[in-house]
Parts: sequence; C-alpha cells; structure tokens
Amino acid sequence: MNVSVTLESRFRDVEARLEAACARSGRPREDVRVIAVTKYVSAAKAAAVVQAGVRHIGENRWPDAKHKWEALNGQAVFHYIGSLQTNKVKDVVGRFGYIHSLDRLSLAEAIHKKAETLGIDVPCFLQVNVSGEPSKHGLEPERLREFIRELRIFPRISPVGLMTMAPLEAEPEQTRPVFRSLRQLKEQLNRDSGMETPLTELSMGMSNDFEVAVEEGATWVRLGTVLVGKEEIEAN
Repeated sequence: MNVSVTLESRFRDVEARLEAACARSGRPREDVRVIAVTKYVSAAKAAAVVQAGVRHIGENRWPDAKHKWEALNGQAVFHYIGSLQTNKVKDVVGRFGYIHSLDRLSLAEAIHKKAETLGIDVPCFLQVNVSGEPSKHGLEPERLREFIRELRIFPRISPVGLMTMAPLEAEPEQTRPVFRSLRQLKEQLNRDSGMETPLTELSMGMSNDFEVAVEEGATWVRLGTVLVGKEEIEAN
C-alpha cells in the first residue's frame, strides 16, 4: 500500500469537511488547527504525516511518543493529550509544546517545578469533564473558576484554553451540547474570572465528531483514524 497516497486521500477528505464546517458556522478556515493523533501508528507514518504538511502531533503516553519525538527531531510540535501522571511530568515538560490535560493542583505543581528547572513557560489547556461521565478525567465545570485562581501561584503555567472529550455517540449531532457548553464556559470565564490573559483556545472534537466541534467554536481538533489511519505497531 502506498502510504503517501492513502494519507493524501485522507487529508483531502478531512480538509474538505473542515472547510464546510467552517463555512456553515461563518468562521475562517484558519481559525481551526489540526492535531494529528499518532498513537496508533508507527514513527515512519508519523513522519509521513509531518512531511504531508501537518505540524502538530498528539500523543498520550511518553513511551509511545518517544521514538516519534526523536525521529522528528524538532520538525513538529508535540501535544500531550492524555491523562498525565505527576511522575511522568519530567518526561513531558520541555518536549511537548502543549499539555491538554491539566485538571488538578498536584499536576500543576509538578509541571511548574519542572518548568522552573528548564526556565520555560508551559502552555496548558484545562481539561473539563463537561459530560459528567465517571470514566472521563477533567475538572467539574463549577470548579473551573476556583482552579484558575489557584493556578496563579504557578507562574510557569500559561492557561491558554479549555479541553474536553465528548461521549462517543452514534450520531455526532448528539455531542453538540457538550461542545457548546465548553465554549460558553470559556466565554463566561473570560467575562467574569478577572484573568489577566483571556483564554483563547478550545481543544475539542475528534474523528467521530470534529465537524460539530468546529461549528461550536473549536480552535484545535484532535484527529486520529480519520486523518492518519491505524496500524498494528509493536509495543515499545
């Protein structure tokens, strides 16, 4: 199978769907950026994705991301999109340009300490469990304002936006209330929380529901199988 042709076909389809979703919601296409989620593909496939023009790579475990990060050697910005344990922060901070799953103070403290040793600031998305599913990580929506206040003691953390995962629904339209609620939370926080720097980003929407997420204001969509496919890869 010709990998580049397969990717090219997938990319064209995703791009057409993104353009249509942006048009439906009256948004310019450049408002929405794509994170290629490569956790189910090899380092070679991840490199092909970058060569095809995607500059943002999403991974949710450092052991799986390590070979890809080393192979790409600064050619892509890595996004940590999975739940992050505090004892894994040392592997992630300094290698990943964004963390999409900040949801507790103990994690914030660990990120801040590592960032201090490196002399860097870390852009973070605050993960919110909008749907309320027990199986999902994230802050309860009503806890967000207090959490943002608590983050002020960690100046190396730069909150840039909110992230959520919607339930996997047979009909993507059923995810709309979740995405709409996240957008409204961002707007409310920017209006009422007194933050010095407003939140500008919404990380929401995956292969099954990204068009609905874009219509509701997503600025980053996290696309795996619909964009890069899936391979059988050996465990590291």
